[in-house]
Amino acid sequence: MQPGWVHDMTLPTRYDPREVEDRQRQAWDDLWACDPRSDKPAFSIVIPPPNITGRLHQGHALNNTLQDILIRQKRMDGFEACWFPGTDHAGIATQNVVERELAREGTDRHALGRERFLERVWAWKDKYGSEIVDQLKILGCSCDWSRLRFTLDDGLSAAVRTAFVTLYREGLIYRGNYMINWCPRCRTALSDIEVEHQEIDGNLYHVRYPLEDGGHVVIATTRPETMLGDTGVAVNPGDKRYAYLIGKTAILPVLGRPLPIVGADEVDPAFGTGVLKITPAHDPVDLEVGRRHGLPSLNVLNPDGTVNEHGGPFAGLDRVAARKALVKRLEEEGLLENVEPYRHGVGHCDRCGVAVEPLLSTQWFVRMKPLAEPALQAVRDGRVVFTPERWTKVYTDWLESIRDWCISRQLWWGHRIPAWYGPDNALFVGMDEEDARQQARAHYGEDVELRQDDDVLDTWFSSSLWPFSIMGWPEATAELERFYPTSVLLTGFDILFFWVARMVMMGLHFMGREPFGQVFVTPLIVDAQGQKMSKSKGNIIDPLEVKESHGMDALRFTMARSTTKGQTRRMSMGELDEARNFLNKIWNMARFVLTNTDDLTDEAPAAPLAWEDRWIQSRLAKTVRKVREELDRFNFHLAADAVYRFTWHELCDWYLELAKLRLYGDDAQARTTCQRTLRGILEELLVVMHPFMPFITEELWLHTGRKGPLAYVPFPDHGPDAVDEQAEALLERAQSVVVEVRAVRAELRVPAGAELDLVITGARKEAEPLVGHFSEALRRLAKCGSVRFDPQYRPGRATAKGVAGELSLYLPVDGVVDWEKELERLRRELAKVDEALAALEGRLSNPSFRTRAPEHVVAKAQEEADELRNQRERLLRHVEGGP
Repeated sequence: MQPGWVHDMTLPTRYDPREVEDRQRQAWDDLWACDPRSDKPAFSIVIPPPNITGRLHQGHALNNTLQDILIRQKRMDGFEACWFPGTDHAGIATQNVVERELAREGTDRHALGRERFLERVWAWKDKYGSEIVDQLKILGCSCDWSRLRFTLDDGLSAAVRTAFVTLYREGLIYRGNYMINWCPRCRTALSDIEVEHQEIDGNLYHVRYPLEDGGHVVIATTRPETMLGDTGVAVNPGDKRYAYLIGKTAILPVLGRPLPIVGADEVDPAFGTGVLKITPAHDPVDLEVGRRHGLPSLNVLNPDGTVNEHGGPFAGLDRVAARKALVKRLEEEGLLENVEPYRHGVGHCDRCGVAVEPLLSTQWFVRMKPLAEPALQAVRDGRVVFTPERWTKVYTDWLESIRDWCISRQLWWGHRIPAWYGPDNALFVGMDEEDARQQARAHYGEDVELRQDDDVLDTWFSSSLWPFSIMGWPEATAELERFYPTSVLLTGFDILFFWVARMVMMGLHFMGREPFGQVFVTPLIVDAQGQKMSKSKGNIIDPLEVKESHGMDALRFTMARSTTKGQTRRMSMGELDEARNFLNKIWNMARFVLTNTDDLTDEAPAAPLAWEDRWIQSRLAKTVRKVREELDRFNFHLAADAVYRFTWHELCDWYLELAKLRLYGDDAQARTTCQRTLRGILEELLVVMHPFMPFITEELWLHTGRKGPLAYVPFPDHGPDAVDEQAEALLERAQSVVVEVRAVRAELRVPAGAELDLVITGARKEAEPLVGHFSEALRRLAKCGSVRFDPQYRPGRATAKGVAGELSLYLPVDGVVDWEKELERLRRELAKVDEALAALEGRLSNPSFRTRAPEHVVAKAQEEADELRNQRERLLRHVEGGP
């Protein structure tokens, strides 16, 4: 017996994924540690940190399955492969979760105070924050879990403070009073890319603004409640209708505030009435106009979206209620001239879905242009490459038009901004309060009381430092030296701006190197009809439910096999069923091999390799090469499909059937050769399958008796000598003959138990080796009574004909089927095929159909026509050969 081969007869007859996966997962806890001092080549990935509020969904499952496939394959390929895990504190999301808990208890964070509220959030994090990590382990993620980080842990907090202070001292972070996006539900500022613009059906309100000198102008607005903050009116100086009004004064309806009328090129004469109300505190264009003309900015909203004291009689009303009340008042005073339906885009908070308010507010910002240019150059130079390539333009377009990033959030959960204020509001930015105190002491000449800024940083600020902060920056660590830059980033396109672009900027700025050279953008998972999955539609596929019904290996293989480079990927329960069937096939195949090789010994004499042995080894070598090449290109679907096709269609459908002839035959040496081939193929195949389906392959590996975990077995790498084209050509001919004979039998309705003689004619050099080496296999697999090569054969009546490449196949069926009856049936079938084909060809020849029908409809019609032509050709073979 070969070294380490100890067949274990306890392999169950039925594959139970839950039992296998639970057992293997427990054995993996400490298996993935990586060593930065290793002399192996480095390969590293940082996980996109899931929110601690998260639950494993199909997006997580897809992204992390693909990462795990890469990291496992590289680990087996001799790399020091390190996958750095971590979770994100998710500022707004986590605070909202805890605030909802408090609301159910009849209290809120303000009643608790900041310190007690944060204690409550940390307690929630300690209780629930590890659930997503446990679920990633259930998926089979082989991260170095000893390196698990959290974006609010001490080390990453130090990195955030260092980055903030450095950028501030370099003039790249500043504090100012600017227009920002405000979410009244979350009560915080949002960056531009945290706002989703949605088309809504609203109204355009035409309101009369009285003029101080008599008369009025009509101004159209979609947000009449913001009139309460008007401090001016503007017209375009080139608009002859209104240019005369510049310098005059209008009166704000209801409140009676005088409003200077100014000229502004920003006013579009074609929009509304051509007159614009100026509300500097609630519109970015109005703010610019107001600043240029010295108009005051008057904020009329409280943080919760209610009207503040500047709203006069509407103070205290919610903004929606205030709009209704103000419109009613305008109607009563005869100042509402017209209301017309108007569809327009309105920004909404991407977290809670509430409409945001443009608001003038004092916030912290990052100056982005100086950071964006090096990040653009990294892509232009090819140092950062996007796959699929189309995302390159999306990335560059955004960076080329980038605006400064508002990074302050009016939350309590998060990285508190390291800025302190003195008694006169003098600002001191430092690594900690002691740093700030030293600065204040130098400024004031004495110790003074300092007040820290109440705001926290945008969650994405800490995430932008992730590739190097997770490795210990700002300290100079062995991990940074060894694993930075990382090898590849896998991420969804929805966070291309939030995260990917900002990581490139920060990596270049602080590390002098881009954080990764490759970015693979994963597709969005949709259902079988192409619809986005959502709870409301009931089309969600829950990975944790799939674990119970199909197993995680089935989910992983499904994710890999259908992940193309498209923007979306369709997924259905049918695919999961197919993957589960494949796993059962693997289990049964392995059980067959192990059962039939349990008596294999090293000492047993063996015959030379048979043609089918050489063929299966050659096909496996090509499969290994295909898997390697496609994974390097991020063609996960092609790599997984290569594994599937080899296992099911070549190994199981053909080689195992051919192997049975020797396994159950009388030639002991031929049997030994077959056994050794089977065991070698099984073991190598388990290695190749492992990155895709780690649980079942590790379980089966144990049953081969091999020592050590499969996860560290070297990934095969065959040279060109492993390919045997001669054997492949011969087996391909044999397969084509079997397939053709089976098809002919089905077409003529030959009884399943009947054996037909097979006569082969054609080129001697092709036919004789086939008959010489595979006559027994052909008899067994094609149910032939005899097989012979006869170049002079002349078929008689009632002889069916088939074609396999250059070979003609003859099968006398006299006495087995009613030849006349079958011919009549086949002629009727041929007539139907001709009719259907003519109709299809008519459609396809119609230019209108080809230009107007959807592409997939045309393709389907073409495919159906091709199938009908093939069917017609086969039917003609029998019909034209008849009497």
